[in-house]
Amino acid sequence: MNWFECKVSYEKMMENGVQKRVTEPYLVDALSFTEAEARIIEEVKHYVSGEFIVANIKRAKIAELFFNENGDRYYKIRVNFITLDEKSGAEKKTAVQMLAQASDLKDAIAVLEDGMKGTMSDYVIASVVETTIMDVFPFAPETKTKQAETAE
Repeated sequence: MNWFECKVSYEKMMENGVQKRVTEPYLVDALSFTEAEARIIEEVKHYVSGEFIVANIKRAKIAELFFNENGDRYYKIRVNFITLDEKSGAEKKTAVQMLAQASDLKDAIAVLEDGMKGTMSDYVIASVVETTIMDVFPFAPETKTKQAETAE
């Protein structure tokens, strides 16, 4: 999967009733920058009233994503996979970024560990950081089919 972080800028009604320009990051699964822009526009237009612009798109190096429908935040977790060099016998650490949807830090670790249960690899959690990502939009083939059917 190719994940792209797309920052969307728009006027948002704050809790105190004041309109404020905000730029919020979203994560989109896409094949290219062009597709990422098209997908984020399609997804965000249902949530944002008024005009908005895609202010920035960059590749997000995320090896794995773990969803948890009870979570309302996204946590970036740096995981070090530990392998042994057969020749020297030395431990080698390979760092990867993963994303977990969770309600708090403790839950994020539990979601990651639950998702990693099937793996045979040894790993160590190096860091867990709450992100500002508002939502994640994975590629869903059935969505395209539904859109094509409604267009006919």
